[in-house]
Amino acid sequence: MWYQNILQAIGNTPMVQLHRVTKEVPATVLAKVETFNPGHSTKDRMALRMIEDAEKAGKLKPGYTIIEGTSGNTGMGLAMAAIVKGYKCIFTTTDKQSKEKVDALRALGAEVIVCPTNVDPEDPRSYYSVSSRLERETPNSWKANQYDNLSNRQAHYESTGPEIWAQTEGKITHLVVGVGTGGTISGIARYLKEQNPNIKVWGIDTYGSVFKKYKETGIFDKNEIYPYITEGIGEDFLPQNVDFSLIDHFEKVTDKDAAIYTRKIAREEGIFAGNSAGSAIAGLMQMKDRLTPEDVVVVVFHDHGTRYLAKMFNDDWMRDRGFLEPEVKRAIDCISHRLHLPMVTVEASQTVGEAIHKMMHFNISQMPVKSGAAFVGSITDQNLLARLIDEPELRGKSVSEVMQAPFAFVDKNLPLPQLAKQVDKKMGAVLVQLEGDTVQIITSHDIIQALA
Repeated sequence: MWYQNILQAIGNTPMVQLHRVTKEVPATVLAKVETFNPGHSTKDRMALRMIEDAEKAGKLKPGYTIIEGTSGNTGMGLAMAAIVKGYKCIFTTTDKQSKEKVDALRALGAEVIVCPTNVDPEDPRSYYSVSSRLERETPNSWKANQYDNLSNRQAHYESTGPEIWAQTEGKITHLVVGVGTGGTISGIARYLKEQNPNIKVWGIDTYGSVFKKYKETGIFDKNEIYPYITEGIGEDFLPQNVDFSLIDHFEKVTDKDAAIYTRKIAREEGIFAGNSAGSAIAGLMQMKDRLTPEDVVVVVFHDHGTRYLAKMFNDDWMRDRGFLEPEVKRAIDCISHRLHLPMVTVEASQTVGEAIHKMMHFNISQMPVKSGAAFVGSITDQNLLARLIDEPELRGKSVSEVMQAPFAFVDKNLPLPQLAKQVDKKMGAVLVQLEGDTVQIITSHDIIQALA
């Protein structure tokens, strides 16, 4: 069997149980992995539904141009459908969106206009206002208006909701979804609550967004609005697709926690999901004490991690915003380039001349002294030089007669600042125990190289 076009591949995405990133949650946690849609996001569902409903209503006709303000994912779905159906696309977006999203939209043939983030929705420069102006100015155009177009949430009522109910065999007790346009959470919630009104629906919001306060107080507070980094959730207005009556609770998540958990999902579960997935898991972790072992939680993973490579998955970007601690090098990092090489040692019974030859051959200035498997002493070029000037005959004597105390052992994970102090105190070198019986030496030269 094959599909007639890529649009037929939308939906029927997998449900995957999470184990590591949610190990502290006393419930079964399942991810609805919407990245398996052909446009790699849940927005494929509503994009197609909005287009089909507009076609049926006569609002969208052959040769028309689709116009929309988008953070990227809805635009991807619209652009993909437009290619199959023969429409052109013009999208507006904000300058906080990842470059990958903008590049992807352009790769699908769309015209993309980038607008400033930090302006009110009604400001003529906002991506909402610019998209509306373009609709007025462009002949034969149609604006999808994902925020207020109720085809958005209807798509999820008819597809995503039934899929989740079937995949959990009706056992779902909690739904966790990041809220942006509101279509995904409201459509799914409506279907699920029709099946079981006891299902709890938790919406994930971000600081700088108005959803949580409005849900709890009925007040639209502009003082709540301020710029935030998290993508895909939160708004500075109230979209018609958000049905607050279906959402039992809003949980706010910081930009930092959203970014950290976005990375953790990839590294601990092998699921390469986007920023809103990180927000959803971070929010779930904040609410874990509300759950029991009998609960079955479904978290929607909206989009794909490839759209955030230059942001949440970039260490420098994370550090610049204080989301990652500055990188601290450790003892093992100083010798990572020679972990596969054996450490040069000398036996206590060998002559000083033999020890000098080894040090010259390997171009080293410190060397541990062994007696069988035991480390019994150390020699350094500085100590040998001082002794040999006064006692040239030492070359023929055993190393045991000239060796100093053994080099001290330090933990392989000792941070570099503490390591440097230890090396300075311990004759310019220390030893570290690695896997099994493997031992390596760390010298002051190694530390200097690590700092370079």
